[in-house]
Amino acid sequence: MEPEHRKQFYYSTPRIVHVLKVYFFLSDILWYIEMARTTDITLTVVDQSPVRRGGTPRDSLRETVELAKKVESLGYKRYWVAEHHNSSSFSGTSPEILIGQIAANTSQIRVGSAGVMLSHYSALKVAEQFSVLDSFYPGRIDLGVGRAPGSDRRTAAALTYPRPTMDVQRDFPQMVKDLTGFLDNGIDEGHPLAGISAYPGGKKESAPEIWLLGSSDYSARLAAEMGLPFSFADFFGNTSEYGPQVADIYRNGFKPSLYLAEPIVNVGLQVICAPTEEEARFVGSSRSLNKVISRLGLTTMGLVPPEEAINWPLDEHARAYMEHETRGYIEGDPDQVREGILAASERYQTGDIGIVSNCYHFNQRMQSYALVAEYLIGSGSVKESAAISD
Repeated sequence: MEPEHRKQFYYSTPRIVHVLKVYFFLSDILWYIEMARTTDITLTVVDQSPVRRGGTPRDSLRETVELAKKVESLGYKRYWVAEHHNSSSFSGTSPEILIGQIAANTSQIRVGSAGVMLSHYSALKVAEQFSVLDSFYPGRIDLGVGRAPGSDRRTAAALTYPRPTMDVQRDFPQMVKDLTGFLDNGIDEGHPLAGISAYPGGKKESAPEIWLLGSSDYSARLAAEMGLPFSFADFFGNTSEYGPQVADIYRNGFKPSLYLAEPIVNVGLQVICAPTEEEARFVGSSRSLNKVISRLGLTTMGLVPPEEAINWPLDEHARAYMEHETRGYIEGDPDQVREGILAASERYQTGDIGIVSNCYHFNQRMQSYALVAEYLIGSGSVKESAAISD
């Protein structure tokens, strides 16, 4: 039996108070450490306007606008829309038009492209389109440009037909320089297009914020050389292993410019968040299957319902391909997703996070974005997220 004096020592009120003070002190330290990890996190939606099987492109585009309204209330900083052509899975063919619709239906969130596939177009025309958008919504428009085609080769050729297809590797840097020149009335005097402006009468009042998008060191080096912010497409799923090195190449080579004094990196991640890990994997099966089907040249006319996707018959080669291509995806319950995003933030040394969440059911997509906001930036609530899923 324990001696009475020892009982008095262990269970005396002063000792309990002391233990509780230590406990709360350590809890506060852990809380501050955890808060420090998320204080600088900002969230961007990267919306590819997914089309579901049985749905229509019209449904997809209307859901894009509806989602933008929702995430603005959740504290997301930006809403970027993608560009795809001749696709059965994605309906965003004209980001410049979609941006105007989103901006008109929101009030504060920045809206932009992720991105305009510049090789298909005239740099002047793109500059004019986005200067008009900026005139209606000053301080809210982002112009993200990329060099990928956003389509297959035949469709890419159709976008410039009957003009010959350009040499993107050779000509893209000059196109970006021309774009920035038209937007800033800064075309060099020796340039054959000197004196041409994206603004009527050359009267610039404001301009969209330009971003260079990419998934390789080519785009990183160009963004660094031109002093532009850089967004890395980790959401491709197979780029996460070398992505942080690409971000470092950008930072190390960055040259200050009129646009930017210090380098800025955004990283776009593929994320599905649900109340449980099992549910997240179930919801994410539509997106993962779409990845492998599109690459194998098959078509399903949009995202397949998860009820079918989870048990879709794939041969060994196709399943291995899917697992390889989606290995960088983040999916799970809120705590797992939070840790996955924070780990990516640390790897890329940035708190500027873009989120791609393609789900068959729109309510599950909205719930995923709501849970991410709640657990990363403290907006929304579990109750609200649950209501979205009903």
